[in-house]
Amino acid sequence: MRLDKPAGTYYLLLPCVFSTLLAAPLTAPIVAPTTAVGTITLFAIGAFIMRGAGCTINDLWDRNLDPHVSRTRLRPIARGAISVHQAIPFLGGQLLAGLTLLLQLPWQCFFYATPSLLLVGTYPLAKRVTNYPQFVLGLTFSWGAFLGFPALGIDLLSNTPALVSAACLYGSCVAWTIVYDMIYAYQDIRDDVRAGIKSIALAQEHNAKMFLTGVSALQVALLAGAGAAVGAGPVFYAGVCGGAAATLGYMIRVVNLRSVEDCWRWFRKGAWFTGGAISVGLAGEYGARYLGWYGEDASRSVGGETLLQSKES
Repeated sequence: MRLDKPAGTYYLLLPCVFSTLLAAPLTAPIVAPTTAVGTITLFAIGAFIMRGAGCTINDLWDRNLDPHVSRTRLRPIARGAISVHQAIPFLGGQLLAGLTLLLQLPWQCFFYATPSLLLVGTYPLAKRVTNYPQFVLGLTFSWGAFLGFPALGIDLLSNTPALVSAACLYGSCVAWTIVYDMIYAYQDIRDDVRAGIKSIALAQEHNAKMFLTGVSALQVALLAGAGAAVGAGPVFYAGVCGGAAATLGYMIRVVNLRSVEDCWRWFRKGAWFTGGAISVGLAGEYGARYLGWYGEDASRSVGGETLLQSKES
């Protein structure tokens, strides 16, 4: 379950945090902070369980590859400490725990979350068929970008602005996954060559920072789109988009991709460096809406597809 390396849990949790904070101002009446915090707490437990399940699935698929990579050769199945026949029932227990947790959320979340299991079960195979497995990982790890909305009672299928916002948020999280996991992949770049593993680090080795900058720019643009779809205010753009741009730009500038230690350091930092900046910006936007700083023109509805207009309109 990689309990000693919780960064993966943080990266799985943060899209859920983003979507919950983005959805919170859209409810009518606007949900209380305690409700938002309680929802995020449930997501945190779920991220802990499902990240562990993802690690088990990954180790099962990669049991013949892990022994050839220095960073992974001591994983339990790879070194023979745990057999496949032991790992499978353990995985079943993890998935049952995840289902139990999921059922604590509104019932609609079950239908929004279930399709992600296909990605969870197959993303470890991506490194065998594409040089960009990080994109597939992004599709998997970013699924929480959709779940905050139904968790707070917003049906994405009947609310077009919320659906567009969630889709933009999902796309931005996919782009973010490519950025942080590309940095992570540079730890294994030499071993991947020997093991025959496909990697974005190998594919973009000669223009890595330019590629990272381009994907980061896409991430920020999609974050802006998520805010525009629901009429976000200046706090959103300054905190979320500005915070993401500043932290990503700094990380890309200073990270030493030739240093295994520095890549690992920035992979761990990135969760709460960039993810923290985005979360603070979203919390600020939610707080501004909750306290009525934007006035009556900024009020919004959850049931319809359009934003509520001012009295003059």
